Amino acid sequence: MTAAPFAAAAESRLPIRKAVEFSMLPRTLGISERFQLAKDVGFEAIECPTTPEAAQAEEMLAASKKAGLPIHSVMNQEHWRSPLSSADPAVVEKSMEGMRISLRNAKMWGADTVLLVPAVVNPETGYAQAWERSQKQVRQLIPLAQELKVVIGIEDVGNKFLLSPTEFARYLDDFQSPWVRAYFDVGNIMSYGYPQDWIRTLGKRIVKLHFKDWANRADPATKRRVPEYVGLLDGDIDWKAVHAALAEIGFRGDATVELNGGDADYLKEVSRRVDRILNGA
Repeated sequence: MTAAPFAAAAESRLPIRKAVEFSMLPRTLGISERFQLAKDVGFEAIECPTTPEAAQAEEMLAASKKAGLPIHSVMNQEHWRSPLSSADPAVVEKSMEGMRISLRNAKMWGADTVLLVPAVVNPETGYAQAWERSQKQVRQLIPLAQELKVVIGIEDVGNKFLLSPTEFARYLDDFQSPWVRAYFDVGNIMSYGYPQDWIRTLGKRIVKLHFKDWANRADPATKRRVPEYVGLLDGDIDWKAVHAALAEIGFRGDATVELNGGDADYLKEVSRRVDRILNGA
């Protein structure tokens, strides 16, 4: 009598490995202790930042092996400070070097993806310039990505660029390379779209996911609607619709939680909420 509900839950669970951002783990702990904590609270993988220092990169690898918690992706650190879309060659080269370090970190750690914000549109850089300049630089990174067998995951984020799912798909398709795919953030596009729509449009282009929630709430002082990122299942995202879209495209891979950090109890609750999302609850 009780077997059917459990069977249904197992069938509805998405084949997705739940991961956590290294930055969410308590900084009061050492690197090895942070990895172990992530494992203990239920996460199955971790995303780590670009780590230029060889000794620290080795420490990350050792911590990963000791805890049995694989590093699945590298969060590139230079793309906001030094965007590939800059008109300044020195800035672009700094960004390119950051990506080269990130790709080599990924190879060393056994990760298969590096997250990249490809461009930033601002008063100095127009949309067309951001498109052309960033694509030129990403094309120069593809040979290294191919050599290392690491995917460049282009992320949708608040950079005033790639503002529709069809445009994002076209940007990726222009490269005609399996080494450039989408790192899709479910929460980042809520201010101008619906994640389930983007997921269906991007389809097999998606290599990784970021999970966060988003809410458009009234400010008590001004009565204006103010968007903000909130805890998983506390916002406006239709997670059942996201679950259905991910099942429809047959996504199998990693979803990394990208939220504020906290202690063990907080992280356990985040892990439980990811389970609810993956189970379609």
